[in-house]
Amino acid sequence: MSAIDELLINAERWAEGFDTPGLPAEPARHVTVVTCMDARFLPGRVLDVQAGDVHILRNAGGVVTDDVLRSIAISQRMLGTREVMIVMHTKCGLRTFTDAEWRASLEQETGEAPPWREVRTTADVEADVRMSVTMVRDCAFVPHTDVVRGFVYDVDTGRLNEVTPD
Repeated sequence: MSAIDELLINAERWAEGFDTPGLPAEPARHVTVVTCMDARFLPGRVLDVQAGDVHILRNAGGVVTDDVLRSIAISQRMLGTREVMIVMHTKCGLRTFTDAEWRASLEQETGEAPPWREVRTTADVEADVRMSVTMVRDCAFVPHTDVVRGFVYDVDTGRLNEVTPD
């Protein structure tokens, strides 16, 4: 049995006890959380959010990209969110290589350069959080930028530490 087969069994078990039909698409807490795809950070557990509470956007590194900005704009303009929380974390795998190394290895292996402009690898997680906060605040398509805050989750302590702006 594959890991996906096991997950499908879990999904069926979930469906048998499903008790939140009919939730609106608009998140009750009016917050969009941008975070890393890392399996050690479980936003629902750490932030104690339930189905219907917040939008959660995940990608490698939890970085703000054009697609993340697109999703935040939709979240705010069409689905009523007003706040953005950016959460990166310590010991992120994205911080173990450089953009140049990643691009070179892909190009060497496949014979073509990847279409992504950048992966946004950096050794300084707090600087990356600050940059992501600034990108959201500066995006003309995101109308509500007065509450955009950034955090670093410590994978060793479970603590969420706010990153203060420059």
